[in-house]
Amino acid sequence: MSNSQNNNNTLVPIIIIAGLFFIFGFVTWINGALIPFMKIINELTDSQSYLVASASYISFVVMALPASYILNKIGYRKGMSLGLVIMGIGALVFIPAAEARTYWVFLTGIFIQGVGMTLLQTAANPYITILGPIESGAKRIAIMGIANKVAGALGAVIFGAILLTGIDQVKDKLKTVSDIEKETLLDTMADSVFTPYITMAIVLFVLGILIRKAPLPHIEAASSEAYNEGETIKTNIFQFPHLWLGVLALFVYVGAEVIAGDTIIAYGISLGFTGEEAKFFTTYTLLAMVVTYALGVFLIPKYIKQRTALIISAILGIVLSVCIINTSGFNSVMFVAALGIANALVWPAIWPLTLEGLGKFTKTASALLIMAISGGAIIPPLYGRIVDANKHQLIANGITETDAMATAATHSYWILIPCYAIILFFALRGYKIGRNQN
Repeated sequence: MSNSQNNNNTLVPIIIIAGLFFIFGFVTWINGALIPFMKIINELTDSQSYLVASASYISFVVMALPASYILNKIGYRKGMSLGLVIMGIGALVFIPAAEARTYWVFLTGIFIQGVGMTLLQTAANPYITILGPIESGAKRIAIMGIANKVAGALGAVIFGAILLTGIDQVKDKLKTVSDIEKETLLDTMADSVFTPYITMAIVLFVLGILIRKAPLPHIEAASSEAYNEGETIKTNIFQFPHLWLGVLALFVYVGAEVIAGDTIIAYGISLGFTGEEAKFFTTYTLLAMVVTYALGVFLIPKYIKQRTALIISAILGIVLSVCIINTSGFNSVMFVAALGIANALVWPAIWPLTLEGLGKFTKTASALLIMAISGGAIIPPLYGRIVDANKHQLIANGITETDAMATAATHSYWILIPCYAIILFFALRGYKIGRNQN
């Protein structure tokens, strides 16, 4: 088959899958606005507020292997449809959550949406990886990343405008009003989620119905046996060291990506920026990723290899993390946003480097990689705990609460450095350990 014929055969499926990446990009990246919003209406600490990210990403641990089983039973198309419907149900949970202004109900809604996204991710990522040649897998995933992050930027702006407008005035009023007035003020603020989440639910339900008729061809990974360097047939998933290192690299990457996107608004506010100003900061991170994705589409694999892109990304992540810690104010915020450049090509490169040569184990490996998304559930709250601990220590040493918060939030970004170091090791050495190199 000619290249032009092959491109024509894959164009429609690529567009459809890109649409799905757009959807869960939109839903995922509104967390940056939800975190400071939830912190106010539920009167939370920093570490508690970052459970918004945890509730979403921990669902990938719980549901990845069941999702793989479900997809084997009902197929990609029905699985994607079911995922969209489940996400719609999660959106509806926000209505009673806002009525009761109960944090665990909000987290339940976010978790349910995460379950739906797990089904979509478990189907979409391996599907797009094996839809064409493995050496250009990062290029196709980069296209998906553009759709994902453009949606995320839109979601951050839209929900930032809806949820964070007037948040500074509310914070000031809460310090002076009575308990009864305080409850009324917080209830009114919580009600602002009604319209956007009802709208989101309707859209997801409609798309869930439409995807059932989408023209997605049935494709499978090569079912051949997988061999190690000594040409011995491998019989189980534990015989692939490079797979487990890929899972670890993806785990720390997702944690670093979520920190870059979901903490930046709260970080800006801690540095003295107003909610009106800070609501755009997540968009800066995502736009940096979109530009870098576009470069990846152009450069991979014609000009640079997937592995080379991963090495550059990891080194840049370490450099930018050091810059965040050693600067302040708007410069520090912009270095957080610039992490979008370092992060963009990590996910696209890790998937094909990890899945290459796994043969019949590809589906199980894909489920394990999806489970690695739980890094977004664990590392950001750990960052929040470090911020809280550093802030309390600084206050105990006589620093004002405002200055302590800004300093603690800045210095706690050191947690990103070991994350990017692990990614760098995978790119330099880990991706080929125990794998057939012939």
